Amino acid sequence: QVQLVESGGGLVQTGGSLRLSCAASGRTFSYYAMGWFRQAPGKAREFVGVVTWSGGNTAYADSVKGRFTISRDTAKNTVYLQMNSLKPEDTAVYYCAANSQWRTMSITEPRRYDYWGQGTQVTVSS
Repeated sequence: QVQLVESGGGLVQTGGSLRLSCAASGRTFSYYAMGWFRQAPGKAREFVGVVTWSGGNTAYADSVKGRFTISRDTAKNTVYLQMNSLKPEDTAVYYCAANSQWRTMSITEPRRYDYWGQGTQVTVSS
């Protein structure tokens, strides 16, 4: 059974940092891309960034570029989202997801992702 479990969310002040983790289990993710999405109340789920499991290549949404960094630890089967210089508009539930079709399909569309975690809340106070 595939499981993606996020952790590391919380309350932080503007300008602060948080590191989210996503522990993956239940299958081999070597051919997957691991994405991070977020969803604020009343808004659609939004692409944040992605890392390919095998090569570690990354891509980011413009809104987080230069502030957020995605990495993965293949030995621990864990993906990380390091968030720096946080802003109130970063407040959302953050999800990690696994995409097996990233080579031929969009990496920014939530519907292209096969597996999802339960989400972790990030709140940035002003």
